[in-house]
Order: sequence, then structure tokens, then C-alpha cells
Amino acid sequence: MWFSGFSHFSWWQDIIVALVLTHITIAGVTIFLHRHQAHRSLELGPVASHFFRFWLWLTTGMVTKEWAAIHRKHHAKCETVDDPHSPQILGINKVLWGGVLLYVKESKNKTTMERYGHGTPDDWMERNIYSKHSRLGVTIMALVNMALFGVVPGMLIWLVQMLWIPFWAAGVVNGLGHFWGYRNFECRDASTNIFPWGILIGGEELHNNHHTFATSAKLSNRWYEFDIGWLYIRILEMLGQAKVKNVAPTVSFDRRKSSCDEETLQAIIRNRYDVIARYAADLSKTCSLELNNLKASHGLPKRSEMMAMVNRWLHRDSNNLKEADRQVLSELMAESKCLQTVITMRDDLAALWTKTNATKDQLVHDLSVWCERAENSGIKALEQFSRTLKAYV
Repeated sequence: MWFSGFSHFSWWQDIIVALVLTHITIAGVTIFLHRHQAHRSLELGPVASHFFRFWLWLTTGMVTKEWAAIHRKHHAKCETVDDPHSPQILGINKVLWGGVLLYVKESKNKTTMERYGHGTPDDWMERNIYSKHSRLGVTIMALVNMALFGVVPGMLIWLVQMLWIPFWAAGVVNGLGHFWGYRNFECRDASTNIFPWGILIGGEELHNNHHTFATSAKLSNRWYEFDIGWLYIRILEMLGQAKVKNVAPTVSFDRRKSSCDEETLQAIIRNRYDVIARYAADLSKTCSLELNNLKASHGLPKRSEMMAMVNRWLHRDSNNLKEADRQVLSELMAESKCLQTVITMRDDLAALWTKTNATKDQLVHDLSVWCERAENSGIKALEQFSRTLKAYV
């Protein structure tokens, strides 16, 4: 009884059980709490919805309203002093190792709950069981584990369950997901994709994709990225227990198009992050070659550092660059007409989707003028990009 319980499992079977139980919990967090409750990117049927709510009560003790409210505030106040868990503000160590403490602290903020906790479950079970007795569930889970697997293995499995979400979600995703990794899109915060083939975190490791398209039920964006949470959502759809409401826009092209119209404009604005990413990819070689020509006279750093500079210049708006970058870029643009054209055209393109007071006709005209300037620039990569731009549909 102390070491086997009613299941009589061996030690390696206990490890498998622990991994399965924690994986179900991760699925509950990413599908129910995150994509369904916080962002409303999908609807869940009553069976799936209540199963996840019940399971998370047993394995985490988290209250749905608190989790959704804190996460919504994180998006609304991202990378500011009001962000509940930004490593850019609080430091990576505090968020990575103490993320759960930051969560508990914010959960006691009544203003956060009132402003961001709307639309979460408020039925009899929530009021009288799940929210009122949040610690009862994890206590029941501990007792069940000890009965099934033995006192010692059961408590070890329970400890793994209790630490899984605080470490992987509150620590790794909220910490490393805003500190280290790669970025598909240059959205306004510091979010990153931690690793493309994540199973332990249910797809949540694709954090830059998520912050770019926050209401998308699918978090993967590149062919090599795997969002196992999306796989489970599609299975739930087939079972009639899920209905997807939003996904990130899919980029489409019609290479026969040779002019800009309203459809082109709408496609570019909708896919603006992809447009800037393609611009950076297409023009990076041009900028690198130009920097090589200027390297001797300006004492520029080695090639890897120059590529990093080019990457920042082409992905970010000029006003979002650090002062040191702006100063170097300004000096180089004064010396190079090519660099000046590439950077100026990039900023002018990005300005198209910030002109909120302009009419559609005016924006289509501005886009057409931009393409004409690109094709008359004498820069081959810019001319080719203009043709790609016209093909967006």
C-alpha cells in the first residue's frame, strides 16, 4: 500500500501516469483557460468545457476568472509596469522561478478581476465549489493518487502535478516566452517562440505567434511548428465539442495581378506582419551588400553583428529602434542612397496601416504610388517585392 496502491504499477508505469496526467492538465490550460476563456477564439461544448474545468480544479486549484483576467491584463499592459509578469520589467529570474507568486499576487487585485474577468463561468458549481473551495480539488487529487499508486509514489506524482503548471506555464511561457527564442513576427511586445516542437507546453511555446494573432485558436504558423493543442481542438471539433471562431490569416497570392486595388489593400493590412517579414527577408541581402561596401570607411562590426543590425532595422519601425541603432542608421543613410531608400520605403509602407483617417480610395492610391516608387528605385530586390505586394489577395 505504501508503494503500489490499488494499481500495483511499477516505477516506470508511475512515470508514464504522471506524464499523462500533467499532459491532460496542460491541454486544459491551453484549450479551456487560454484559447476558450481568455481569448474566445473557440467555443467548447458543455461536456468538454466542464471536464476541463473539473480537471483543472483537481490538478491546479486555479480559478477560471482569475486566470482569464490576469492573462487578459497581460495582453493589455504587455511589457509595461502594469504587466503582471513581464521579464522585461521584473527580470527573467523573478518571472521564471517566481511566476506563480506573481500570479497569486495579481489574483488578489480586485480591480484586475472586475475589469478583465468578465464572461467567465458564474454558475452554481463555480460559486459554491470551484471558486469557493479551490484547495479542496487538489486535496482530493492527493488522496486519489495515494490510494491508486501508493502513499510515496502517489505523493510524488501529486507533487509533479502541482509543480507542472507553475513552472512550465507561469515560469517558462511567461518568462522565457518574453525573453529568449525566435520571432516570426515583429509585434509590439518582446514575445518569442521558445521551441518549435513543444509537447510539454501544449503549443504555448509558440508565444510570439500567439501575441501577434491573439484571438487565433491555432498557435502554429510555420510548416515546422507543431501545436498539439490545435490537434486536440480539431479532434474535439470532430466530436462536436468545439467550434473554432478565429485563426490567424492565411497568406494568399495571385501572381497574375499587376496593379493595386481595394482587395490588395485589405489583404496587405490583414497580413501586415507577414508583409514586413517578407520585406525584411527580401531586402536584407541588399542592405548587407551595401554595408560591406561601407564597412572600410565606417569601421562597421563583423558580418554577424551587421546582419543583426540589418534585421533590427528592417523588422522594426524607426521610432522603436534603440538610440544607438538610430544614430548609426542615420549616419549610414546619409552616406548611402540605397540604404536611405530601403529604410524610408519600409517606414512608408508600414505607415499605410496607421492612417486611420484616410479613405480607402486614398490608401489604394498611396499603395499604388509606393509600388511605383519601388519599381523606379533602381533596387532590384525592391522592384521584385513590389510585384509580390501587388499579388496579395
